[in-house]
Amino acid sequence: MDRRNFLRDAAVASAGLYELFAANSGAQAAVIPPAVHVVGSGEDRYGQQRTMGFDHLAFKVGSADTDGRLFIVEHTHLLHGGPPLHLHPHQEEWFYVMEGRVAFQVGEQRVTLGPGESVLGPRGVPHTFCCVSPAPGRMLIAFSPAGQMERFFREIHDPHIQDPAVWRRYDMEVVGPSPF
Repeated sequence: MDRRNFLRDAAVASAGLYELFAANSGAQAAVIPPAVHVVGSGEDRYGQQRTMGFDHLAFKVGSADTDGRLFIVEHTHLLHGGPPLHLHPHQEEWFYVMEGRVAFQVGEQRVTLGPGESVLGPRGVPHTFCCVSPAPGRMLIAFSPAGQMERFFREIHDPHIQDPAVWRRYDMEVVGPSPF
């Protein structure tokens, strides 16, 4: 797991800049993106409406925006619920709670987070989440590298899908049902 690259990519994307690091020297070079894309609160980078049944998703940074290094969504819980316990063998998943209270399980540990708090789901570690506040919860979720997550959210709309073969198509593994 390379957390430095994950955190670098998340910081760079949120600032609207792209940084590339030389492979061996660690030297840094700024690259000006071809276009600046401002995406408002609750808005989708591509102007789409997306849902998984219990939530609303707005793409903030698309996979193509970072050459596949990062994918960020704004996730609003409309109803209680969440994905099954799952893992990503090739990417980290970072959660930042903006509103409400959200319960997480990462590995064997369970925590409940509020606004301004975050948790990292390292690659290969089972995790899931569920909004536990009476009002909808809202968070940013970042995936690094982007992997197949953008494609997953574009193609899958059933929040209760448990078929391991479907999850494997998007480079994820279902470990079990949500404990929430």
